[in-house]
This record gives sequence, C-alpha cells and structure tokens, in this order.
Amino acid sequence: MTVALALAALAMASCAREDKQEGPQPLALKEQVSSIVRSGAGYAVTWAGVLSNPNRWHFGENAVAVITAVDAAGKEVVHQEQPLDAVPPGRPLAFSGQVTSHAQPVRVKIDYRPASWRSIPRVPSAFLKFPISDVRTDKLTNGSYLVTGYVLDPFRKPAGGLAVTALLRDAAGKLVGGATSFVDDVRPGARSRFVITVEGVQGPVGATDVQATTWGSTAKTYEDLAQAGAVPLHTVAPTTEPFVKDRGYPPPNDRRQ
Repeated sequence: MTVALALAALAMASCAREDKQEGPQPLALKEQVSSIVRSGAGYAVTWAGVLSNPNRWHFGENAVAVITAVDAAGKEVVHQEQPLDAVPPGRPLAFSGQVTSHAQPVRVKIDYRPASWRSIPRVPSAFLKFPISDVRTDKLTNGSYLVTGYVLDPFRKPAGGLAVTALLRDAAGKLVGGATSFVDDVRPGARSRFVITVEGVQGPVGATDVQATTWGSTAKTYEDLAQAGAVPLHTVAPTTEPFVKDRGYPPPNDRRQ
C-alpha cells in the first residue's frame, strides 16, 4: 500500500512539473539522413530520421514528416508528406521512407508538422519496449544491407502489426541509413522474424540499432496493450524439491528461534 501511494505521488509530481512548463514540450528531430541514387525510373530518394519525445506522460500523435528535395537550380522536385506512428512517451521514434523523382535532386530536407498530445492513462513503465534479439547485418553485392532478427511481444495481448525500423550507424555513431518493414501477427511472448533491406547507405556501417513500435498515428493500440498487462517473466514452475527447512530469516513478528 505504501509503495502504491509513493508511485502515485511521483506520478502527480511529474504531471505537476509538466503543467508548470505550460504543457508538453515539442518533439525534436534528433537525427536525419538521406540519399539520392539513380534508378531505372529516375532517382530514388531515401531518408531516415529519429524524432525524440521529451514528455514522459504524453504520446505524440498525428505527427507528419515533410520531405522536400530541390534540384541544382533550387526548384522543388520532391514534396512528400509521411504520416508517422504515435511517438511513445519519453522515447524516440525512428522512421524512414523512399520516393522516386523524375528530375535529379541535389539536396534533401526533412521537417515535421507538430504533433497533437495525448496524456497516458498509466505510469510510463507500463508502456514496455518491444524487445529485439538476434540482429544480423549483412552487406549485399549491390551495396545495400540486409538486416534480420526477431521482435517480441511483451504484453498479454497480441500486438498485431508492428513497424520495425533498422538504423545503420558508422563507427562514430552517426546515422548513415535506415529502412522500415512491417511484421504481422505478433503474439504474446512469441518472437516474430523481421527482414529489412536498407538502401542508399552513406558510408561504412559500424553498428545497427533496431526499434519497433505499434503501427498507427494514434496511441490507442499501445494503450490497449499496456492495459492488458505484461507477460510474466517466469511461467515455468520450479522442478527442484523444496527445502526440508526454510533457510531464510523468520518474519519480524515471529519470535521463534
């Protein structure tokens, strides 16, 4: 009971701090990278970015990435608006995309339209990350990279479809490329395989960062998962025999020796 009251007090204190800041702070475009590659249909413009959400008690919903590219004369030849998935509270959102341009771009810029805010109905720790495991990155003969691995649903409810984004970085940690794939039918406690092809990588790759999130511009899917609760960490009963005598300390009110 005391622990529950303490957690509630911390939650109220955190909300009060956000109120003093006159509402949630805006999202920030923390990283971005883009590439322009000649293709049979013109030029493939590829991009990846990371939006950070500094608000631990709010989802960022309905954010839109705006990608523009200009040619050598400064004329806009690409204008793409990409709806983004809901940005989790206090965590970043990785995204990527690709579009074809018939004219040759020379410069690409990523911007975004501000998000709307949705306060979370539970403590931030209830919105578990989707664990990623067994990530492997292989360079292909055409210069692109193949990223494979597994994503796990940590909740009691099926996650349905998840957006999985692979971010490739150089030895210094700089973002050099990224791509996204979608994994369907992700079930509680089960691992689902993802396969991602990253094209237009700008330089050597030293590390791969993979992130997964619910698919959709609103937080409803994530909230439903959090409401269902987490899958227990230990679901297998112990097989060893119990101790003949308890070797632990007696309860405080037990005066027996």
